[in-house]
Amino acid sequence: MSQANISINPITQLGRATLALLQGFGKATLFLIHSVVHMFSRPWQWSRVLEQLYFIGAKSIIVICITGLFTGMVLGLQGYYTLSQFGSTSLLGSAVALTLIRELGPVLTAIMIIGRAGSAMTAEIGIMRISEQIDALKTMTIDPIRFLVSPRIIAALISFPLLTAIFDTVGIFGGYLTGSQLLGINPATYFYRVENSVIMADVAGGFIKSIFFSITVIIVCCYHGYYTHIRRDNFGAKGVGLSTTTAVVQASILVLVIDYILTSFLL
Repeated sequence: MSQANISINPITQLGRATLALLQGFGKATLFLIHSVVHMFSRPWQWSRVLEQLYFIGAKSIIVICITGLFTGMVLGLQGYYTLSQFGSTSLLGSAVALTLIRELGPVLTAIMIIGRAGSAMTAEIGIMRISEQIDALKTMTIDPIRFLVSPRIIAALISFPLLTAIFDTVGIFGGYLTGSQLLGINPATYFYRVENSVIMADVAGGFIKSIFFSITVIIVCCYHGYYTHIRRDNFGAKGVGLSTTTAVVQASILVLVIDYILTSFLL
């Protein structure tokens, strides 16, 4: 009897894990639909949207600029020594610009926003949940998802593409600092290659990625904060911390997965 139970347990555990995964995926999908539908419901929450634009967008500019600058400088340094092996250092501008605009710009922007804003919004909503503030919103007939999540999605849809553009611009300038000012490439050649290699499809592809990333980041972070109270591993303040960690990890992984999927379609 006990031996039979031992042989069945792994299958039972696998089944429970699969059902829990499907249940979580379905709940997250309904959470996304609910949030998107309320983006278009009246009255408009412009004050909440502006508040989140400031928090997600404006307060992330310094982090994005610093990250973009050093990313571009590293790309310029590595690209120069790679291209010098083939006698093609004049192509450094093309290599830096296309790498940033197509891939690193949208991805690193999203990951930096996850670390700075995504973790904070998970913790904020999680604390609201365990302190029963979300329940208080329901008693006042205020939809918590409409009040807490929908404005963040609107703000992220605006902020992510703009921050990505800032990241790309600063990164290209960082590549110029390394390639031209440090390693001696002609500045005119660098910017000529940037101008002639980048087409509108590359820029549009980066913005499309940033839009998908914005929805993914907000939904994942808000979802884990909103459902902090039903975590099985812990509750209370520790549960909020675990929810924040889970949200950051899952959002970062999903950004990389979605980046691969979108790249395979956009190329």
